[in-house]
Amino acid sequence: MTVSIRKIAYSLAIASLAGVVVAPVWAQEKPAAEPAKPPIGAPVVAEGPSIDLVICLDVSGSMNGLIDSAKIRLWDIVNELAKLKPTPNLRVGLYSYGHSSYPADKGYVRKDMDLTGDLDDVYKALNSLTIGGGEELVARVTKTAINDQKWSTDKGAMKLLFVCGNEPVDQDKAVPLDDVAALAKKNDILVNTIYCSNGANNEVAAWAAFSQKCGGKHMDIDMNKAVKQVVVKTEFDDQIVKLGEELNKTYVAYGAAGKDRQQNQLEQDKNAAKAAPAAPGAGAVAAIARAESKAGALYKNSTWDLVDKMKEKGFDIKSVKEEELCDDLKKLKPEERLAFLKKKAEERAELQKKITDLSALRQKKVDEELAKKPKTDTEKALDEAVKGLIRDQAKTKGFEIPGEKK
Repeated sequence: MTVSIRKIAYSLAIASLAGVVVAPVWAQEKPAAEPAKPPIGAPVVAEGPSIDLVICLDVSGSMNGLIDSAKIRLWDIVNELAKLKPTPNLRVGLYSYGHSSYPADKGYVRKDMDLTGDLDDVYKALNSLTIGGGEELVARVTKTAINDQKWSTDKGAMKLLFVCGNEPVDQDKAVPLDDVAALAKKNDILVNTIYCSNGANNEVAAWAAFSQKCGGKHMDIDMNKAVKQVVVKTEFDDQIVKLGEELNKTYVAYGAAGKDRQQNQLEQDKNAAKAAPAAPGAGAVAAIARAESKAGALYKNSTWDLVDKMKEKGFDIKSVKEEELCDDLKKLKPEERLAFLKKKAEERAELQKKITDLSALRQKKVDEELAKKPKTDTEKALDEAVKGLIRDQAKTKGFEIPGEKK
């Protein structure tokens, strides 16, 4: 079972650390950017059990590669979760820790995004992170995330917390790791640790022990040895990205923040396209994965898009105030508006199917090419770890993994 788990990619924040060239610490440190504004609260329409995923990233001086990796691979983790059956109700939260400009009385921890179903907001917050030397207090960020977040209370919900970083795990003298582990177990939150090694393997065991006490699992990655990321380019790449851009035209904004939310969607397309330029081809990988996410079931925008809102039970276009409608709808007669939305929904479904079909063809070719290039154990960990952990833990909550042998 261990082998099959490790063959499934960890694409979240760590998977492509190998593809990033890390600059010297003095060249990296920047003042911490202001955290992103909180998203509009989205009504949850759950098809299956809830999955709450909180990511805690070390943003101290040596971790530029970690942040770039998260920018590349966030959409891959979403796509992996979208494969689960039944389709989960996904929310993602984000914390950063270890920046010297963060408040010392809070343990150099900052909440960048509360748990939300608005994945564009999460990606915006992720792209706002900077690094700067500070103290990396793993116990503090874990405890803060457990206590601060409004975790799902649904029966059968899967609550995951990933803490990613390096340096000794027990640097926090004010908050004992054992107390945090007990808190995690009490709240049924699985804490997984990712140690981003630079060869200091004497620190790994303590990280692994902490995750074990929390009921989670551990992976360690050597950022300096696994320096090459295999990026397979195919004839389908540009088509998928283009179709992802076309999807934006099917969104019909409404409400006071509708235009801003629609603009944010475009901005996150741009962020995905330029993700981690130090890794050759990585930007394309992120843009492709984002397009695939937009074609999937977990990308929902009913707080500002009427096509998604229309899927909710009891939706009535007549109940939307005139001043909240976009210009295209205002030009139409009230009795014509629902037909307009349905047409947009059909256009979206058609584009999503095209993306899904092309993605399947692309993945087949990628798998074939990667099979020709043997990997070291370190490289396997880099591009396989976290998705494997999540899939393994999802099965304990009753999710099924299509195509996986039981």
